[in-house]
Amino acid sequence: MVVLLASAVILNAGGVSPVAVTRSDRMQGRRARPNFIVVLCDDLGYGDIEPNGGSIPTPAINRMAHEGLVATDYYTPANICTPSRAGLLTGRYPVRTGLGYEVILANDDRVLPLSERTIAAVLKPEYATGLFGKWHLGHTGDKWLPTNYGFDVFYGIPYSHDMVPLPVWDADAKTGMARSQQADLPMLQQQFYAHAESFIESHRSEPFFVELALSAPHLPEHPQGEFKGSSKAGPYGDVVREIDSIIGRLLAKIRALDLGNDTIVILTSDNGPWFEGSSGPLRDRKGGASYDGGYRVPFVAWAPGRIKPGSKTSAIMCGIDLMPTFCTLAARNLPKDVELDGRDISRVLMAGAASPHDSILLFNNEDVVAIRTPRWKYDTHVYYRGLSLNLEREDWLELFDLTGGDISESYSVAANHPDVVRDMQTRLKQARETFAPFKRGIPPSIRKTLEQMRQQGQHQD
Repeated sequence: MVVLLASAVILNAGGVSPVAVTRSDRMQGRRARPNFIVVLCDDLGYGDIEPNGGSIPTPAINRMAHEGLVATDYYTPANICTPSRAGLLTGRYPVRTGLGYEVILANDDRVLPLSERTIAAVLKPEYATGLFGKWHLGHTGDKWLPTNYGFDVFYGIPYSHDMVPLPVWDADAKTGMARSQQADLPMLQQQFYAHAESFIESHRSEPFFVELALSAPHLPEHPQGEFKGSSKAGPYGDVVREIDSIIGRLLAKIRALDLGNDTIVILTSDNGPWFEGSSGPLRDRKGGASYDGGYRVPFVAWAPGRIKPGSKTSAIMCGIDLMPTFCTLAARNLPKDVELDGRDISRVLMAGAASPHDSILLFNNEDVVAIRTPRWKYDTHVYYRGLSLNLEREDWLELFDLTGGDISESYSVAANHPDVVRDMQTRLKQARETFAPFKRGIPPSIRKTLEQMRQQGQHQD
């Protein structure tokens, strides 16, 4: 069953007619175009779920992993929210989109350019598309709503739930309706899921793409009533358990609608954990300069009949890969005149293939600061006592053998592998030259905020 689908994917990726995909699916009693659901959590750490060794009970995610696949080496497109989400939806490193620097703040006027093609847009017109939860790709002007970027409906918040004011928007692309009301923080995740579930039920007879962008476990925590005190890990653990419950409800609903064989569900996070949460065995966390803890996050994929139960892969992959992967599986053409950085990982997920990536780049804001190959990781920057240290400039070369047991990036083996260091430096130099023309520098709104923070600090002193 998996081999047949994998063969079809190869043909489609090579530009051959998608008939092979359709024939294979018919043989397995599946629709030609599967449904896609991406559950994108906010700041969920690598070590926050039990399949990655976490201590917070996550029975629903455990079952999802048991019935599907766990990817141990999945990287987000950035170590913070806005650029990461831009990369996931566009299939491009976020520096290309103009949203590569820091997160969009409440007083920020940056927005994702309307010229950018999102997953939702490229799956049209065959797919019904909905975004439920956090957007954080701009909230100013008259075209910022996700319904202008390929989503049929949007129910959610414009940015993180620690920002004010915090409206919940309800928008419909077909009718043009767009209204907002004040957020009910303790009920927010439940509301996001309820609207997503309603959308799934309404579109059960046609292909759909749903992004369930939960705004948790981002601080501050607001666990819904029944989950308060349910974890030994405090309110953060309570929220993780609430997320797990939502995953359980989602998969149960898919089964109840008899859509299991036609649906691919992915659980992941936009970046590593913030001030709470666990990056597990990884070094650093959200916003870290170049170590894995800020970029490497949970990734669990569930697709009965497509993904072999209990699968696990260490193939390197990135959030920018979802766009081309979904296009392949949906027999859709990639967007024209757009340079994508992502690769089709469908054979990785469904046939145990090696990564299509020779390397993955890690950006800290608009700068390439690290590079990961299937075996090696080369880091160039670290934050220390308020400073961003350029390790190369200090002649502290950091090369780590991640397949050799040093997942924590604790012991550099640069001195033992000078040829690998030279190769990594060459790759890094080429990447920096490639992306330098896209850099825009510090946005005015961020510069203003930093200056205000500096003045407040001086006043307090």
